[in-house]
Amino acid sequence: MKTVYTALLATLIALTLACGYSAKSAPPPVAGTVPAISQLSPNAMTAGGAAFTLTVDGANFGANAVVNWNGTAQATTTFVSGGQLTVAVPASAIAMAGTVQITVTNPGTSGTGIYGTGGTLPETSAAMSFTIN
Repeated sequence: MKTVYTALLATLIALTLACGYSAKSAPPPVAGTVPAISQLSPNAMTAGGAAFTLTVDGANFGANAVVNWNGTAQATTTFVSGGQLTVAVPASAIAMAGTVQITVTNPGTSGTGIYGTGGTLPETSAAMSFTIN
C-alpha cells in the first residue's frame, strides 16, 4: 500500500511540474514620477561664505525627495511641498569657487501586495547649476 501512495505522490508531483506550475515572480517596478527643478534660491554664493539654506523650487517632489549636491544626497533635505524643498548647506561645501550641479531624486518605492506589485523606480531631475564665486 505504501508503494501505491508513493507512486501516486510521484505522479502528482510530475504532473504539477509538467503543467508549468511555478511560483509567481513579482513584476518589475514601473517608472516613478520625475521631479523637475525650476529655480534655486539663492543661485550663487561667495566662496568662503557662511552656511546657508538653499531653496529648490520645481514640481513633482515626493515627500521623501532628496536634494543632491554634485550627485551626493543631502541628508538635511526638508520637504516643504510638492513644489519646494530646502537643504542646509554647510560652509565647507562652498569653501572653494566653482560650479555645483544640483538635482532632486524621488526615491523608488518597494512593491506591495502578495507578489510585490506596485513598486516604482527612483527618478532624478535634470541638473541645475549653482555657482560659487
